Amino acid sequence: MSNSQYPVVSSIMSTAESTTVKLLIVPVFGSKDREEEVIESLDSSSGGVIGRAWHSGEFKSKRHQTLQAELHGKGWGAQRVALIGTEERDGSIPDRVRIAGAVGARLARKLNIPSIGVLCRGEAGNSELVKAAVQGVGSGGFTDSRYRKSQENENQAISCELVWSQQCHEDLTESIRHGNAIARSVNVAREFANDPANILTPTAFSERAVTLCEQSGLRTEVLDGTAIRNLNMGLLLGVARGSEESPRLLVMRYEPDESSEQILGLVGKGVTFDSGGISIKPAGGMERMKSDMAGGAAVIGAMCAIAEIGAPIRVVGLVPMTENMPSGLATRPGDILTAADGTTVEVINTDAEGRLILADALWYAQKLGATHLVDIATLTGACVVALGKVASGVFGEPPEWVQSVTGAAERTGERLWNLPLYPEYREQLESELADLKNVGGREGGACTAAAFLQTFTGGKPWAHLDIAGTAWTETARADGDAGATGVMVRTMVELAVSDRDW
Repeated sequence: MSNSQYPVVSSIMSTAESTTVKLLIVPVFGSKDREEEVIESLDSSSGGVIGRAWHSGEFKSKRHQTLQAELHGKGWGAQRVALIGTEERDGSIPDRVRIAGAVGARLARKLNIPSIGVLCRGEAGNSELVKAAVQGVGSGGFTDSRYRKSQENENQAISCELVWSQQCHEDLTESIRHGNAIARSVNVAREFANDPANILTPTAFSERAVTLCEQSGLRTEVLDGTAIRNLNMGLLLGVARGSEESPRLLVMRYEPDESSEQILGLVGKGVTFDSGGISIKPAGGMERMKSDMAGGAAVIGAMCAIAEIGAPIRVVGLVPMTENMPSGLATRPGDILTAADGTTVEVINTDAEGRLILADALWYAQKLGATHLVDIATLTGACVVALGKVASGVFGEPPEWVQSVTGAAERTGERLWNLPLYPEYREQLESELADLKNVGGREGGACTAAAFLQTFTGGKPWAHLDIAGTAWTETARADGDAGATGVMVRTMVELAVSDRDW
């Protein structure tokens, strides 16, 4: 089942005069003085429409504000132009181009326009501008209509080309390819997290992921319930006990250089439906718990893009997949489970299941050679309370590694906010009966969850990304539809492909 559209930017790079696109997207970065040359030229071609709107104050280049006008030649080959306002709070110039491309692609979908162009100007390096524009169009032009009858304009494929004020002689084919790979992988992650739990069971999740990964050139392995039991992963098995579906552990390997000593380990939470288990969640909003595997989806998407782009380091990706369901076999509050590394855990709340399955997966990532760890999970409501839906929380050690991760996020326009891991948070997890409890009370819930995971990192450089507030949006945003966001795919790809000294 797939009626989704993945907009792909062609390798065509036209000039403003030669392009024949139906709609030209022009990111506007500031005042008329800064944009004087392009605004005056477009004003002439639009018969004065743009100039009048600008001078009257109708268009002030506010954030995501759009101004459309028909064009009539005079140096511009496009039929119509859309000026998209951006502001400094949208981030760097490439970030602003990405968002403008997304807004423009959403406009094209609304108007049923089949071909668009994004005007690229020398405000930043051409390569970064191109990758940003391609990613923006791919995000904004994506629509997930797999589970409804085709509706008008929803399944209209959008073609896109990059347009330059003057002839661009630089070969930017690789930049376009990279941008398309990342955009496609973000959309794959969005599709996974949009899937209902009756369709995306742990088994189906692993099977579909394997198909995608193999298409991208990754080596994959899926551990079933028996293999998981043989590895003594009592935490993952404990969460899965209440479900009729056996758990799965997806392992993805990208190995461009077998001699590399450094291996990045990415671990994503893959709970395909979280009822809370015996500590069952309230009914209101429980339907959203189909997306409790968004961290796992982000890792799968990132791994595919990493392989397609050709990152210079070795990467191993792991996604523990299970449901968290109540039944006569389900783990109960007060039960004691044993992790793969021998740590015993007293389960105080069965709805704190994500940290349990991540703990066993973090241990296994190290068994596979991971020297640096990042886990991604829709882990705590406490992080949503702290940061809302604006930023994801990041915890970790040492500070240098956390800064590497946050730096990658900054370069891609994704927001991370550093939260503390003081020893007192770990003390809240002390149990009278076991090595630790799985929750530490209401206070500092996001911090105690991170402290729990820290126990299983073996002292390796590690970052925990809590995306509970950012993995889903109830309303459409400038860069995409309502639903799953695919957050942290771009950050993980950037972390793997950047030139930092591993």
